[in-house]
Amino acid sequence: MTVLAAVLALLVTTLVGAPAAGADKPSVRLSKSQAGTGGSITVTGAGWRPKTLLMMLICGQSAPSRGVIGGTNSCANADGRAVTTDAKGDFSKELPVAEPPEPCPCVVHVATVTGEKAEADAIFMVAGHSVEPLPEEESGARLSVLTDTRLDGSSGLLTSFGAPPSRTLVFTVGNVGTAAVKDPVFQVGTSHGVFAPQWEEQQWRGTIAPGKRARIELPVEVAAGAHGDYTVSLKYGGKMLAEQPWGVGRPWGVTLFWILLGVVVPAAVFRVGMAAVDRLRPRRSAGRGPRRRSPRLPQLTYRMPRLSASSAPGSRTTPTPNPTSTRPLPWFTPDSGPGNPAAGQLSAPHENSPTTPTRKGNT
Repeated sequence: MTVLAAVLALLVTTLVGAPAAGADKPSVRLSKSQAGTGGSITVTGAGWRPKTLLMMLICGQSAPSRGVIGGTNSCANADGRAVTTDAKGDFSKELPVAEPPEPCPCVVHVATVTGEKAEADAIFMVAGHSVEPLPEEESGARLSVLTDTRLDGSSGLLTSFGAPPSRTLVFTVGNVGTAAVKDPVFQVGTSHGVFAPQWEEQQWRGTIAPGKRARIELPVEVAAGAHGDYTVSLKYGGKMLAEQPWGVGRPWGVTLFWILLGVVVPAAVFRVGMAAVDRLRPRRSAGRGPRRRSPRLPQLTYRMPRLSASSAPGSRTTPTPNPTSTRPLPWFTPDSGPGNPAAGQLSAPHENSPTTPTRKGNT
């Protein structure tokens, strides 16, 4: 009984789980299957990843069975709308109707912008837009990507200073057709954000026989100074084969260069200006021209009487004899000095003495 119960439980789980797995596939529904330019339709989706950014576009030359043959270049990119899914992976948003650059058959193409690739298409007819049959599929040679693509390489020092970032797109393709493919020409496109990719044709040299595979490497490069989130797309024969996200780092060397330039240039201009001012400023020559002196106050000389030791107050000194008392006067002879007893007698002046008065008259 235990074994039978386990078998029944496994059978029920398998039967119930099959529809649930199909419900996880992204789907898109439209409120109208046809509308003219200037109108709008409501796009409703279910089964997408929760909290995922999606892009909605009206594309020409497309069919749900073959996808967008010409890539986003066949879509009305200017009139696209972005929408974010809710916690259950559902969304609903209005989309304006615009004529795509390619004729119908047309579809409303919904695809993820970032993360794991997922997309879904719904048939739509733009009223008044031209209609042309889709190009026939090639039945002989068909290439398909067998493994996940990757980008090899890294950024160097020159990339930090504005050199174009480059990588190598590596993937493996297999020939699922009945004819050999010789020297296939691939289209490699790079797109920034939600913008359309810029395509470039690159030829791989070699031959891939039916049922065989080949490892292919193609160079990829973006413009100098580019940074941000990019997407590398690969097409062959008008069919999208793979997409690979690429995060390009910011060139910090360029930012540092502009910061240094903003500091060095003003400093150099300032030094040149100061040198010019110093050269044009007049200078004084040494030893030429009168020198200006600051005015000085007249010097006043104060003559103070000399104070002798005897005149100082409180000083006690022995009086010295007057030297003139012992010195004879000029008109005295040595024998008539004050110490001579005959000092009282004055000698008669000499007749030739200048002190003797001269009398004029009769004798």
